[in-house]
Amino acid sequence: MAFDADDEILQDFLVEAGEILEKLSEQLVDLERHPDDSDLLNAIFRGFHTVKGGAGFLQLDALVNCCHSAENVFDILRNHKRKVDSDLMDVVLETLDHVNAMFEQVRNHEELTPAPDALIAALDAFAQPEGDAGQQPADLRQDSPDDCGDITDDEFEQLLDALHDGGDAAQGQPAGSGESAKASAGGAGDDDITDDEFEALLDQLHGKGQFAGAPAAGEPAADASPDEQASSGKGDDLITDDEFEKLLDELHGKGGGPTATDSGKVPGSGPSSGAAPKAPAAKAAAPARETAPAAETTVRVDTKRLDDIMNMVGELVLVRNRLQRLGAASEDEHMHKAVSNLDVVTTDLQAAVMQTRMQPIKKVFGRFPRVVRDLARSLKKEVNLVMHGEETDLDKNLVEALSDPLVHLVRNSVDHGIEAPDVREKAGKPRQGTVTLSAEQEGDHILLSIDDDGAGMDPEVLRRKAVEKGIYEQDVADRLTESECFNLIFSAGFSTKEQISDVSGRGVGMDVVKTKIGQLNGQINIVSKLGKGSRIIIKVPLTLAIMPTLMIMLGDQSFALPLVNVVEIFHLDLTKTNIVDGRECIVVRDKVFPLFHIKRWLVKNAAREDEPDNAHVVIVAMGTKQVGFVVDQLVGQEEVVIKPLGRALQGTPGMAGATITGDGRIALIIDVPSLLQHYS
Repeated sequence: MAFDADDEILQDFLVEAGEILEKLSEQLVDLERHPDDSDLLNAIFRGFHTVKGGAGFLQLDALVNCCHSAENVFDILRNHKRKVDSDLMDVVLETLDHVNAMFEQVRNHEELTPAPDALIAALDAFAQPEGDAGQQPADLRQDSPDDCGDITDDEFEQLLDALHDGGDAAQGQPAGSGESAKASAGGAGDDDITDDEFEALLDQLHGKGQFAGAPAAGEPAADASPDEQASSGKGDDLITDDEFEKLLDELHGKGGGPTATDSGKVPGSGPSSGAAPKAPAAKAAAPARETAPAAETTVRVDTKRLDDIMNMVGELVLVRNRLQRLGAASEDEHMHKAVSNLDVVTTDLQAAVMQTRMQPIKKVFGRFPRVVRDLARSLKKEVNLVMHGEETDLDKNLVEALSDPLVHLVRNSVDHGIEAPDVREKAGKPRQGTVTLSAEQEGDHILLSIDDDGAGMDPEVLRRKAVEKGIYEQDVADRLTESECFNLIFSAGFSTKEQISDVSGRGVGMDVVKTKIGQLNGQINIVSKLGKGSRIIIKVPLTLAIMPTLMIMLGDQSFALPLVNVVEIFHLDLTKTNIVDGRECIVVRDKVFPLFHIKRWLVKNAAREDEPDNAHVVIVAMGTKQVGFVVDQLVGQEEVVIKPLGRALQGTPGMAGATITGDGRIALIIDVPSLLQHYS
């Protein structure tokens, strides 16, 4: 069948099968830890089964074959004819990789690349009961037409053609011919099946459709009275979970349903119809729901439309800020009230639109069980992954942007952090290491942490490496705090690993991670204890579109400092500064902060002006490092909408973008890390 890119059935398949495949990745890794969990085995079986059904309906044969073989394996497992082991899981996970690759090809309208024959053969071998290597796998397509309850692809195609032929094929055409239904069906003009016809096919599962076979002995006829139907238990359209499971079992030749015969009745024309496996993923759950039309509770919206709405809300926030400034200068009470109402509505609208763009971070976390499992096996380590706060929501753009940095950090924890089982045992630790991934919301920010109970980091080794690589002179390296030593691993080309592996330790990656987090207006810190383990803490805003800032003035120009970087503000006597290592510093509560007059960097000709004796100082943080910025004036906190810099200003050091302030002026948003890196 040919499907357009906008075809509703194809879109339904992409959405629902995509969700199933995401779950399968987690469920398979979970199964290795809980091999006897029958609910999990059934869920995985149903997952492959449903994807196979949707793929079959769309005639994606390569995908059908792969899912069918995987489904057979889990049919054997859930019937306790074989046990789950690591070798089996390696094959099944490799199969899932091929299924995902083919799914992406479907999404991109590309030709499918079938799974290797060797992989399918390995699956088919695992689909045999343990110890029965010579027997044929329990549920392969070679089953004879006489096998109980199964329906072949050809039989299903004939059933579809019967729907197009007005029932002629259903009346007398023999089943199981080995030819394609398209060749054998007499009057079918095309291969498409309409929604009405598909619904009729579902009705047939309940024994109600026009193509249903004659009622079995003891069952009421289709035109029986409602009382008669009710008395036989067939009076409604609902099918219970048990009945649905029985239906699946019958499809695999295990149930007590009707068998295929040569009497002219199309196999599957009663309640054990095999139509369900070939239905699209979007329709496969239909027998478990009421057939009466239900009200739509969700709607799919293109993300670009959400982005456009978010941009418009951003403009509204700017207008709100402007009106608030004008309202504050007005003595009109009605004006004050109107601006106040506008503020409330704008804030609520902003929150509502933000919510539509929110996704649980589970979208990222869902990848890690598989990443950790595969990596631990390749490194011959034993690692348990624990995850907390998977339902924490954040902006979908952030979810996508955080994916790669988090994968690198988790891989780093398994490779660098967790020791080999024998080494852990000698140190008095459990052989199995633990990596803990956590997420929680803190105000308008998300806190992410990656903990491991591994070897930890040695500050002295890091100091020595920093000197060897020419990052610091020896006397400066000796004065680094432990925290500053740990943050050295984010320097470009910095690695403490003697043996370079394919996983990490090539001296690239961690600096890219820090840069990426910085681009998200986030911060990253490390805490570590030698022999006990390490913790990496990431703090990112909930959204990238609207940012809380501290507005400051340098001369007569406005600038915005991201509030995430601001630690504290105070008024300072600039005559009481000190010089340390040739740099001006201030001492506050026994802590020393380097002091920077950023006006000299950002405002033309400001370096020639005389410095005042007193000034406002804003302490800003980047990771564990804190410095003081001298500013002329503090305007206050303001939510700003980030606008990209024009082509002429793109790449300007220390600038993250621009915004329009409440008084209608343009303010540049300061990128604290790049500002210091460039100017200091």
